[in-house]
Amino acid sequence: MKRTRALAFGVAFGFALSRVGATSYDSIRNMFALTDLRLAGVICVAIAVSAAGFAIARRTAAQSLEGEPLALTKKPMKRGLVTGSLLFGVGWALSGTCPGTALAQVGEGRLSALATLGGILLSSLAIEAWQARPLRATAAT
Repeated sequence: MKRTRALAFGVAFGFALSRVGATSYDSIRNMFALTDLRLAGVICVAIAVSAAGFAIARRTAAQSLEGEPLALTKKPMKRGLVTGSLLFGVGWALSGTCPGTALAQVGEGRLSALATLGGILLSSLAIEAWQARPLRATAAT
């Protein structure tokens, strides 16, 4: 039942992304060019709604899909985070979409979204392979 609700929420969220123009390359380009900040406003509203939702979930001792209590913990700064963030931003600017909106574009029937999803999957596999590689011993060890 929880997975069905999560799927329904995802479909509704994708529909909302489509309706506000978040799946439009022109809207994203205009946001990055600072010529039309409506989409930036939508993102700010989404952040505020998410923050309120997390606050309510934490107060009501909600559980994750796996049945674990929700816990919001501060994440430590990791090596490669800045580089990964820059790569994410470059990919977003080039493709005109991020992972969430790419799925919404697939729902709209846009074939270009399949290329974006392919890039997301390939880069995910590449980072997984990179992180699983054996560590080399250094001269200091």
